[in-house]
Amino acid sequence: MTDARVGLHTGATPLAVRMRPKSLDEVAGQRHLLTPGSPLRALASDKTGERGSVSVILWGPPGTGKTTLAQAIAHSSGRRFVELSAVTAGVKDVRGVMEEAMSNRDLYGISTVLFLDEIHRFTKAQQDALLPGVENGWVILVAATTENPSFSVISPLLSRSLLLTLEPLSDDDLGVLVDRAVSDPRGLGGRFRLEAEARSALIQLASGDARRALTALEAASVTADSEQQDTITAEMVSRAVDRALLRYDRDGDEHYDVISAFIKSIRGSDVDAALHYLARMIEAGEDPRFIARRLIVSASEDIGMADPTALGVAVAAADAVQFIGMPEGRIPLAQATVHLASAPKSNAAYLALDAAIADVRAGRGGRVPKHLRDAHYPGAKRLGHGKGYVYPHDDELGVVAQQYLPDPIKNAEYYQPTEHGHEREIAARWEKLKRIIRRR
Repeated sequence: MTDARVGLHTGATPLAVRMRPKSLDEVAGQRHLLTPGSPLRALASDKTGERGSVSVILWGPPGTGKTTLAQAIAHSSGRRFVELSAVTAGVKDVRGVMEEAMSNRDLYGISTVLFLDEIHRFTKAQQDALLPGVENGWVILVAATTENPSFSVISPLLSRSLLLTLEPLSDDDLGVLVDRAVSDPRGLGGRFRLEAEARSALIQLASGDARRALTALEAASVTADSEQQDTITAEMVSRAVDRALLRYDRDGDEHYDVISAFIKSIRGSDVDAALHYLARMIEAGEDPRFIARRLIVSASEDIGMADPTALGVAVAAADAVQFIGMPEGRIPLAQATVHLASAPKSNAAYLALDAAIADVRAGRGGRVPKHLRDAHYPGAKRLGHGKGYVYPHDDELGVVAQQYLPDPIKNAEYYQPTEHGHEREIAARWEKLKRIIRRR
């Protein structure tokens, strides 16, 4: 049985693992981090640690090469390589690595690279356990995270490490990886020919994620092998992978980026863009209740009185999702998205409230005018509460001249309606009301 056929066996090491580069020169993508003289190059070439190699935190989407870079650095430098996962490792494991690293350095002069995957999953106490080893140089920490380290890594560790940001792989980078996996003995060993359309499909499905591209390739190769074919076709890729392999982590940055783009597309009145981001969230398994809540906020924040029905539509969509569930819940979500994105926009209502809140926080207010105070409790009238209050319903217009704001801010104006949609009518009415109420 050939190496390639062994790689197809269900018990074999996954293709993405077998194809990990053994040196930085084999790494596809991340050129901005691998230029001559860059920190990663220096770390990989410094075999003794004499340069005072600094620890690094690699931040980027899944499948961009964080583990690959860590292993390539260790192999290239000849250092001892230890790998821990924040999912399974505890403080005891970290301290054990530190003690062994200190012994190896003192006794044999061998430095240790500690690769910690998913460092954002470590608690503060677990991250604190890393500090002595990093600070004293017992280990060179190479930590990987898909979440913004500013929020997920403790400040002392951040200040002692170099933060490097990885970018999603380009289509050209993915093409290099796929071609190498098809021909390399560690991969498919040239056993299959990859059609151009299949290659393009793999690149498109991967969404910048090398691991997903190689996983999809391996799945398609299993299909070809089971059918005793030596060519991997686009149709085989389609059958092996039933949907686009979206780069989306419900707990990571992509979660926040996509929902941000969704809301901004609604605010910008681009219906197609809003539907695109809605589709990405639905396909990635985002909680539909979360999407519905954001639609409700958008209906008031970005549309407001320009279309007062928008809030009702958003709330109805949320109720519908709760009532019918998914996948049918995507339909009212789509209706609400289209309604909100195509509606006239105004943020005047919530800006007015923010302006009023600013006055309150700054102490600009004063006592409630006496004629507006509660006059129903014993002794209230003796204090003058309610005296002089004019009941608007007794007036023919239903509106009367009367001071409602406290004296210090009696002329304050918070609500500035726009000329958009229904708010145009409100603007004209509000001007008439102010002329009556404030005797203008």
